[in-house]
Amino acid sequence: MSVKIRLKRMGSKKAPFYRIVVADSRSPRDGRIIEKVGTYNPLSTPETVTLDEELVLKWLGNGAQPSDTVKNILSRQGVMKKFHDQKYSK
Repeated sequence: MSVKIRLKRMGSKKAPFYRIVVADSRSPRDGRIIEKVGTYNPLSTPETVTLDEELVLKWLGNGAQPSDTVKNILSRQGVMKKFHDQKYSK
């Protein structure tokens, strides 16, 4: 089973709001999820991102692959650097 960290679209038409979720790669975009790890609101100024960093680092450590967009969001929040430092500091 391949696990991905990706966005799940919420909100109404022309007013998107996203949840950052961990899901099986075979499930649909807005389908069943394993766990919610954060939110992303691109319409607020500036963009609002809330993350549970411990959960994200746990899932990355377990082999979950972030989508390109989520990888960019995690990089801007500094989570990818923490994961890299944690992985290669041993």
